[in-house]
Amino acid sequence: MVVSDTFLKQLAQGLAGQFGSDCEIVIHDLSAENLEHSVVHIENGHVSHRKAGDGPSRVVLEAMKKDPDTLQDHIGYLTKTSDGRILKSSTIYFRNSEGALRYLLAINFDITNLLILENSLKSITSCEQTEETSEPAKIVQNVNDLLDDLIEQSVALVGRPVALMTKEDKIAAIKFLNDAGAFLITKSGDKISKYFGISKYTLYSYIDINK
Repeated sequence: MVVSDTFLKQLAQGLAGQFGSDCEIVIHDLSAENLEHSVVHIENGHVSHRKAGDGPSRVVLEAMKKDPDTLQDHIGYLTKTSDGRILKSSTIYFRNSEGALRYLLAINFDITNLLILENSLKSITSCEQTEETSEPAKIVQNVNDLLDDLIEQSVALVGRPVALMTKEDKIAAIKFLNDAGAFLITKSGDKISKYFGISKYTLYSYIDINK
């Protein structure tokens, strides 16, 4: 569906008005020149402590790495703010007339208090808690924080500190970063190569291995 930014802003205002102050609506402009400051409009930004001009989330970078034809709207998944609040999120993609991704509309509803209430009720009605949930993705405010978070996740994936990583470990970590879109961030190669103690030449050779 091809839409204008005016329409999306009107939609964002309507959704925020309907669902109240716990519902954050974010519009990301995915044009290349705007990527590192992709948030062009936000309603109830206090939910994730973001504002217009802030950078993309991990979801945005992953979308930029994928074939636009394969992307489908992602409805009802969990994310987490920098201060630990849990959000129920949905992501809706909008394309330009050529079919390329242009805008991403994110809906983030703060369900922290509802979860607290739910857990309180479960403690009364249940004898044993067996349900397991995956760790929600963290929402960050700028691309530097996002890159730091992705690097931390790559190390956690490998399961050992950088000082003890083998070549194969580092290749696996860098594959994760590449798949997550980390290298779309300006000068990310400098930071990542320094963090893993390898040259930029080696870094890009590891990326080629994973292609």
